[in-house]
Amino acid sequence: MTTSPFTTSDPAVAGVCPVQHGSPIDTDGPRVRLHTPEFAADPHRAYADMRRRYGSLAPIELAPDVPATLVVGYQTALRILNDPEHFPADPRTWQQSIPDDSPIKPMMEWYPNALRNSGAAHARYRQAYTYAIDGIDLHALHATVERIAIPLINGFCQTGSADLVTQYAFPLVFEVLNQMVGCSAELGQRVATGMAALFDTVNAAQGMQMLSEALLELIGLRRAEPGDDVTSRLAHHPAELDDTEMLCQLISFYGAGIEPQQNLIINTLLLMVTDDRFGGDVLGGSLSTRDALDEVLFNDPPMANFCTSYPRQPILIDNNWLPAHQPVLISLAGCNNDPEIRGGDRTGNRSHLAWAAGPHACPAKSVAYLIVQDAIDQLLDALPEMELAVPVDELDWRPGPFHRAVAALPVVFPKSPPLNMM
Repeated sequence: MTTSPFTTSDPAVAGVCPVQHGSPIDTDGPRVRLHTPEFAADPHRAYADMRRRYGSLAPIELAPDVPATLVVGYQTALRILNDPEHFPADPRTWQQSIPDDSPIKPMMEWYPNALRNSGAAHARYRQAYTYAIDGIDLHALHATVERIAIPLINGFCQTGSADLVTQYAFPLVFEVLNQMVGCSAELGQRVATGMAALFDTVNAAQGMQMLSEALLELIGLRRAEPGDDVTSRLAHHPAELDDTEMLCQLISFYGAGIEPQQNLIINTLLLMVTDDRFGGDVLGGSLSTRDALDEVLFNDPPMANFCTSYPRQPILIDNNWLPAHQPVLISLAGCNNDPEIRGGDRTGNRSHLAWAAGPHACPAKSVAYLIVQDAIDQLLDALPEMELAVPVDELDWRPGPFHRAVAALPVVFPKSPPLNMM
């Protein structure tokens, strides 16, 4: 008998046992571990195993001893995403039972922001957040991305090699976000230092303090001297957010902007430099950057498992009882690849769930598309002969239940002279 590398004990062979009915979610049986290197290396196999064994709802483990349910059925996901009354996003009851040192708690705990609230509180935060984002000038943003991308490309174009994660995608996305929120270079550096420490489990508390101090300084500045930026629009919105609420909206903005956009840039570049369909020019019949983006958003969305909700009471869905106050995550990757909706050539099809759906759908889709597409086009226009420096199966996918991300994307290319600055 073959043992799945994803489960906490020895399950039956996935392709043999029938779909379970009743309540596999609330059982003490095996759970699929989403925090292992094995899952990170081949998540699509895991999603297919879950679907065969459990149907649309699978029992998972987000971190050691942290149970949850993962939705891998597309239609079930839409039902849950559009039913905030039965599937609210507020984790406060759940997090009371989670140890402070749990690695997933910082990602999932409650804050006074749109992502972690429901009802009237969600509506208030969402209105201010959406207003702040809708005020971004997309034409000016295009120039901002170009202005940031060129010196980054010039930093490695003469060497013939680069790691596109650390040398391009992360610094580009971070600096674009700094520009959008109205950070000075000095404040932006303090934000960067704080966020780096926040992800270091040893210095997480110090990182949060440093990040908060820098952003609170920015908030005070923009309350007194408003500009054309996200922070100013949040500070002067009729919702009258206090400093703590402002801080949490900005942390959410950085969190939603850095990791997902960095991963989307990298995953799309990986596809484009390894798939012949994206070689050459569009007039020659090749697919476009936007086609590549949407293919990645279907197959390997940057946030693969997210959109967490917490039922207030046990609820029956798809013939399974979901327990109260236990996380229910949408597998955006698993649902997008649900055989019930998957099939045929999906070029130009944007029905994927990568931006979520319902009241918590991403309000910055147009902004994210522009940043990511411009970042990719700037790089490939400058270095069109870029190739992966290692075999694709040697890339290291970062473990973690939420993201789909490589640790590094090493590439090689013919050495090229620096680009002219704008």
